[in-house]
Amino acid sequence: MGVPLRPLAARSVYREVAPPAGLEAVLACGWHGDTGWARPLRVLPDGCADLVWDGDALTVVVTVGAPLRLWVPAAASRVGVRLRCGAAAAVLGTSMPELPAVTRLSDLWGADAQLAEEQLSSSGPEAQRRILESLVARRSATPDRRVLAAVHALGTAGRTSEVAVGISERALRRHFVHAVGAGPKQLHRVRRFQRFLRLLEPLAAGRTSLAGVAADLGYADQSHLGREYRRLSGSSPAALVRVAEKFQTPSRPAHHDRTHVPSHDRGAR
Repeated sequence: MGVPLRPLAARSVYREVAPPAGLEAVLACGWHGDTGWARPLRVLPDGCADLVWDGDALTVVVTVGAPLRLWVPAAASRVGVRLRCGAAAAVLGTSMPELPAVTRLSDLWGADAQLAEEQLSSSGPEAQRRILESLVARRSATPDRRVLAAVHALGTAGRTSEVAVGISERALRRHFVHAVGAGPKQLHRVRRFQRFLRLLEPLAAGRTSLAGVAADLGYADQSHLGREYRRLSGSSPAALVRVAEKFQTPSRPAHHDRTHVPSHDRGAR
């Protein structure tokens, strides 16, 4: 899933934990989120897929091209594991473009997912996360290492043409679309967007400017940055910064809100 737009929202908590040994190649993290109050949760794109237990159903949530709105009831608790970008197709056993934004896992894995839902419904958050980790481990998935290498390179490369993993650009795009649900250029936009989200705090504190961030992240200018972020978040960069400013006040507890915002406010989150 994605990243919370209100990362410091009162009464809403989001915590991540590192994946267990042996699953680092396919899992980015495990997480637990308490919603706090009823609202539509905006999930911002991050190119990942999450297995999410919401107390009722075990679903796969994917965000790669546009923000996703999910309604969450008051005091909802969610537990999930985030599949590493580029590993989801191997774990799920399906091509990513074939998946809608939200899919019930039992539609893909049948009885295994149904048994997991029964176990999840009678367990606490820590045990629920371990159940999800075990469910992934039993798949014995082997992601395409070329795609994983290219995904990593896109986090630092200035242009997609700078990514070289030993196959042609056309072949790389084909493998990307299968494993991620988008081509390298689209994922590059999303990864750069995620880098911008990590700069919201210094922007809100006045330690840098939108123009400076646009230059640092390789945008042609501030207008280019604005167009990209309206498309990927549904808000302008300035609006995202204002939200961060609002929740920087001392009266607000520093709890993180990203129910897969990570991307389910996994941006707005």
